[in-house]
Amino acid sequence: MTKLSICVVLVLMAHSFAQSTRPKITAIDHVDFYTTSPDANQKLYATVLGLATAQPVESGQKQRYLVGSQWVGYSAAPDANPTNRLDHVAFRTEDADGLRKYLAAKGVKTPNSVDKWKDGTVSFMVKDPEGNSIEFVQPAKSPVPTTGNADPVSRRMIHAGFIVHDRAAQDRFYKDILGFRPYWYGGMHPERTDWVALQVPDGTDWLEYMLNIKPDADLRTTGVMNHISLGVNDMNAAQSKLESHGWQSSANEHSQIGKDGKLQLNVFDPDLTRIELMEFRPVDKPCCSEFTGPHPTENEQ
Repeated sequence: MTKLSICVVLVLMAHSFAQSTRPKITAIDHVDFYTTSPDANQKLYATVLGLATAQPVESGQKQRYLVGSQWVGYSAAPDANPTNRLDHVAFRTEDADGLRKYLAAKGVKTPNSVDKWKDGTVSFMVKDPEGNSIEFVQPAKSPVPTTGNADPVSRRMIHAGFIVHDRAAQDRFYKDILGFRPYWYGGMHPERTDWVALQVPDGTDWLEYMLNIKPDADLRTTGVMNHISLGVNDMNAAQSKLESHGWQSSANEHSQIGKDGKLQLNVFDPDLTRIELMEFRPVDKPCCSEFTGPHPTENEQ
């Protein structure tokens, strides 16, 4: 074999290895929703939740609120009467272009190149088997300028959930191709699984399948199911801070212990999307299954 032939073989082997090795997926980067009430939304996030406001960075985005190094974004609703306010979920990776090539090699339809934002962030978007928009983001290293006097209830987004109808198809994408790992599963009744939590391959944030939802679910139901969760160390302290920001407990917004044994408290944006506050660790034994992965902490992102 000639030296040139050997070089060609080595290059092809390196290319094949690069495509078969998945770059790390370490956390949730952000979640984007739609809003029909930006002023009321601003009051919820900036005043009640106490989050810092940052300039929008994605096309069509109108609002952006920081949760530590993660964020929640809102765009204007394309339809005044939709039944789904979720735009997309974004996961953080060390190498966006490498992950794009990896997914393409696995047969996932990907764009021909990554997008480069003006702040230096690199990203690309795909569709999961049920048509949800999933973005992978390699964040810029520069700090994000903020406005407002932040007094955040939480500094860490720990999971995002959305409705799933075909668990097996979603598992082939998230578990088999992307490497997401089981964390916990449970349901309202012991004989049925309603929620499946899968942690990112290289971190402790998780994606939550919300199962057994009718295809024609109304906005209130989809708002509960398509949600984000902000981690807190102490729910009593978090509730006290909410109250100092003008929030009051109600029938729909109050502290309780979830089926996973963790204290939680739900608030809702003006379009009925649920923002769940959740303690990082359980205070009671979970129903249905044991946790099989490490719990998140406030400082890990």
